[in-house]
Amino acid sequence: MLWLYEAFFPVVWIAFLIYWQIKAIDTKTTQRLEPAASRILRVLIFLIAIVLLSTTRIPLHWLYVPVWPAGIWPFWLGAALTVAGILFAVWAREHLGRNWSRSVTIKQGHELITTGPYAVVRHPIYTGILAGFLGMAIAISQVRGFIVFVLIFLVFWVKFRMEEEWMRSQFGETYATYARQTAALVPYLL
Repeated sequence: MLWLYEAFFPVVWIAFLIYWQIKAIDTKTTQRLEPAASRILRVLIFLIAIVLLSTTRIPLHWLYVPVWPAGIWPFWLGAALTVAGILFAVWAREHLGRNWSRSVTIKQGHELITTGPYAVVRHPIYTGILAGFLGMAIAISQVRGFIVFVLIFLVFWVKFRMEEEWMRSQFGETYATYARQTAALVPYLL
């Protein structure tokens, strides 16, 4: 049974990344792309997150301090939240169709999508991925999991602020109205 606990999150995230790569093939042509520096910084933060989550050999013992006792309930609660978050992100990705991009972009013929998961929050892919990382933090039950969650949150916060600016310049008052009516990441909170 130990193998299940050790393999669950890597298998789920690897499957998600494979899906993400396959879906990246068929998107609209990019008209405007964010600077390379912000994309590189995001990749570096994600690499740091992967290292923090995948090893217990970093010589900073406070990273492994339990936030609460590890056990079957935190694991399965975290696993359920991770799967639900990833499925929400997948739903959002499917709903975006060819307008999607891994970087902040404006596509040729870019459309403002406000239905499906985009009627719940403006950035449902970020919401789903953040829920996935929060689920891992709950399951791991150690300080390092919550540090990773905060790092990913900060990366997405910077990215979504840029997206918001670009969407406002692209769609004007239509986007401003949508933003007033729809939360950014968490309904009724944020």
